[in-house]
Amino acid sequence: MQKTELVIFDWAGTTVDYGCFAPVQAFVEAFRTYGIEPAMEEVRKPMGMLKIDHIRTMLEMPRISGLWKECQGRGWNEEDVEAVYKNMERRTLEILPQFAEVKPYVLEVVEELRSLGIKIGSTTGYTDEMMEIVVPAARADGYVPDMWVSPNSVKNMGRPYPYMIFRNMETLQASSVSGVIKVGDTVADIKEGKNAGVTTVGIVEGSSVMGLSRTEYEALDDSGKLERCRRAEAIYNEAGADFIIKDMRGLLDIIA
Repeated sequence: MQKTELVIFDWAGTTVDYGCFAPVQAFVEAFRTYGIEPAMEEVRKPMGMLKIDHIRTMLEMPRISGLWKECQGRGWNEEDVEAVYKNMERRTLEILPQFAEVKPYVLEVVEELRSLGIKIGSTTGYTDEMMEIVVPAARADGYVPDMWVSPNSVKNMGRPYPYMIFRNMETLQASSVSGVIKVGDTVADIKEGKNAGVTTVGIVEGSSVMGLSRTEYEALDDSGKLERCRRAEAIYNEAGADFIIKDMRGLLDIIA
């Protein structure tokens, strides 16, 4: 692999918000408004996508589609997608300040990357308006990437499209995709990286793929932790991740 010039991190579930709970809670509450109680697996499967695409993907799921018809007396349409999205967006903006704490080892690893001359980029499924809440909160916690790109900046062509990565590369002047690493906690993150042609890394602990809070994870015994880690690793492997790391410290081993 060419010398690493740029590492592009995801936000919720990767660098902040252990377990990626802010969007999960917002999606659940948005669907509850319409009488539907989505399962955690249904909420988390499209995680990392552009939020409105995430809602559309959930509505296309057979169980949720059936419940919508049952509760609303008709099939869903694009107006419903917009309505659920607006509900989810409002709720996300309300709860985001509670879910912007920086994850373990992020600050130490970023400091080490910078000492190696590596730039720090980032992409997100959040909108610009949401990031106006998350970015200052993360900064107060000590995390300040060199830049961030939301789907709003790329004509709403968020993950799995590669354009947010390309915008990072352009702005931070990366010379080649072979010197870029994308780190994320969802299948959409891995697909984004694969579509951009960069090296992809899935993070296990505190990820949306694992779906546990730090308290829940630490309460597990060793066999329980191993089982949840292996389940997350299988998901990343199926998505085609180049590397899988337990926590952020594993990134330094890859670069070394």
